[in-house]
Amino acid sequence: MSFASRFLARPARFAEADAADPERAAPVTSRAEEARRALLARIGEFVETHDLAVTASNLATICGGLSGSHPELAQAFAAREIAGEPIDQRWLDTLGRLDPDNHSRIAELEALMDKLEYSLMRFAQTARSAQSETSDHRGALGAQIEAMAGADLSPAAAGELAQVLDLSRAMLARIEQVEAAMARSQDETERLRENLAKARMEADVDHLTGLPNRRAFERRLVSASIEARAKGEVLSLAFCDVDRFKLINDTHGHEAGDRVLCAVAATLNECAGDACFVARHGGEEFVLLFYGMDKEAARTRLDAIRRAQAARQLMNRETGKPFGRVTFSGGVAEVTEDSDTRSALARADAALYRAKQEGRNQVMVG
Repeated sequence: MSFASRFLARPARFAEADAADPERAAPVTSRAEEARRALLARIGEFVETHDLAVTASNLATICGGLSGSHPELAQAFAAREIAGEPIDQRWLDTLGRLDPDNHSRIAELEALMDKLEYSLMRFAQTARSAQSETSDHRGALGAQIEAMAGADLSPAAAGELAQVLDLSRAMLARIEQVEAAMARSQDETERLRENLAKARMEADVDHLTGLPNRRAFERRLVSASIEARAKGEVLSLAFCDVDRFKLINDTHGHEAGDRVLCAVAATLNECAGDACFVARHGGEEFVLLFYGMDKEAARTRLDAIRRAQAARQLMNRETGKPFGRVTFSGGVAEVTEDSDTRSALARADAALYRAKQEGRNQVMVG
């Protein structure tokens, strides 16, 4: 039975049973319990059938599709099954990108960080202003104390003045303490702002390759797609996956594999040009945004990069053994081809899958 049939069959049977004998229809609570058990069973069967890991992200994606609570996921599952393409972990990871709440969560986090940075900036400005005013008052009070201390007064008046001077000097000492504390607060605020800026920068960087990471890419994809549609320009994206990377790790070790990833990242970054945003999406996968290029132009550009990478003979400098040719496969899709930005991710991933299935070391369009 197909995914679509399984999705629709059970509710239909419930409806038929209820219509045939209303008096025997199950209570609402019982029906809900049975539906819940059925959904759990289908999720378990789905996981076993496709040999998927039992993780929170996998279960959330699978539940969204099987329950029908996420129509886009349900459609993606059905289309994958109809096409006869495997539902494996890699594809499920890609499908997880269709989470409609993901971009809103990123936006909320960015908004909170912006508010924090603004609050720190305002506090630093207030602290500087208060410190300046306090310094002015301290100077004026100190000058007045000196002037009063030198006055020629009668003994009785001098005694009263001494009390005033003692109180004024205590106030002056307290002002100096407050001024020092404000200076320390200002320094700490500046350090916090610097640390926040550094954290925001590091949060967007893949520390192995030095490229922007998935978080940076997803934010750039949203902003770039909005801008492209507003200007009536084209925008394309591509997924690239290093061919037979597991074999490289198994043969040469993971440290050598990391150096291969860095080499591929360098090739992508050097050859992509200014009209392209390159990021590491995770593992051996990279993603590119092509500004002002339709999918055919983007495919041509990416294929040139692929040829440049394939022409390089890499050597494991630790062992002296050659890696041989390290190639990658790619899948390209045009973001501005339809109104749903996220669908381009699925189309590019499907094109990448075909490129892998049909021999690797090639670029296909989705």
